[in-house]
Amino acid sequence: MPTEILMPALSPTMEEGTLAKWLVKEGDTVKSGDILAEIETDKATMEFEAVDEGVIGKILVPAGTEGVKVNVAIAVLLEDGESASDISASAPAAAAPAAAPTAAPAAAPVAAPAPAAPKAASGERIFASPLARRIASQKGLDLGQLAGSGPRGRIVKADVEGATAAPKAAPAPAAAAAAAPAMASGPATDMVIRTYEGRPFTEVKLDGMRKTIAARLTEAKQSVPHFYLRRDIELDALMAFRGQLNAGLEARGVKLSVNDFIIKACALALQQVPAANAAWAGDRVLQFEKSDVAVAVAIEGGLFTPVLKDAETKTLSALSTEMKDLAARARNRKLAPHEYQGGSFAISNLGMFGIDNFDAIINPPHAAILAVGAGVKKPVVKADGSLGVATVMSVTLSVDHRVIDGALGANLLQAIKDNLENPISMLA
Repeated sequence: MPTEILMPALSPTMEEGTLAKWLVKEGDTVKSGDILAEIETDKATMEFEAVDEGVIGKILVPAGTEGVKVNVAIAVLLEDGESASDISASAPAAAAPAAAPTAAPAAAPVAAPAPAAPKAASGERIFASPLARRIASQKGLDLGQLAGSGPRGRIVKADVEGATAAPKAAPAPAAAAAAAPAMASGPATDMVIRTYEGRPFTEVKLDGMRKTIAARLTEAKQSVPHFYLRRDIELDALMAFRGQLNAGLEARGVKLSVNDFIIKACALALQQVPAANAAWAGDRVLQFEKSDVAVAVAIEGGLFTPVLKDAETKTLSALSTEMKDLAARARNRKLAPHEYQGGSFAISNLGMFGIDNFDAIINPPHAAILAVGAGVKKPVVKADGSLGVATVMSVTLSVDHRVIDGALGANLLQAIKDNLENPISMLA
């Protein structure tokens, strides 16, 4: 019996994607691990691998189709001995993408990646190949009780062939409430268009990334209780120290930026104030042992926040090299989900664009984000009371009050300031 190839969930929060390109055609023979297609999520273009072997009998969703929902059939796979005539004429075609909503969709909840351990009947989505589902149905197996050995814990043919039939668990009770409705972010589309009737304009279609940014930041600003802490940081000692280090690293082709020092300073500060190295998890707070620091990278049409893991343990040169690599791949939308998800703290640096200071919106479930302005020459009062000139950088720490209270946030920002104004201490 022909089996359907379904639109995969390539990240925990993916609900739909664009089938950018087919790398196979009807009649091609494929085996497990072969690349079938390129799929664009809201953040990246990723390759989709076959998990079963067979012949591509029919492609249901043409290349370039946008808004293809997860688990919609995109192709039909034939097994040995089957032909295109075995494909039922009533095989469901891919659902047409829904019309753009008039309000920003609610952000998908941040979920953990599908685990390889057996899944309880709790309503959690079960990832399984079409062939594995068919075999399980024939044998009366409950997929929720099986562990998957495929990519991202997906249940494949081998997992169900040797399993023993057991009574299926009772279906999970219906959710207490339906998914949160899309949050209104302004007047309805028709109303706005009517307002500008008669004035020339061009409509710019929202891609997946912009839709996701709009939804997540609307949710963050409305649901996260932000408060803001501001400090000025003198950079003269750091600039002099950076110059000395870069002179010594020139032969290795390494050039440290001020941003590299900021990443290191924040990572160490999270260790110095460990209660602030945390994330909000709905009904609890998660406190982390390691400093995983996200850094906002502007790309065409949006931004990424790649995460530098274990940043407190890495040298400045290692952080610099890793950050350059992540930023380059972010601009080409080649980051894997695990490279831009996670972390407890983020940095957004607009100083390079000449911005003196600004307030950043927290990226849930992070507990804080540091907004970094430009270093500017300013008059300062020195410790001995005399007047002088120093290079001063203004920073603003946006804090989630559910996780970090005022005094704790002040301690964190003080630690960041101390690290940057005494940069040699970061190497101790």
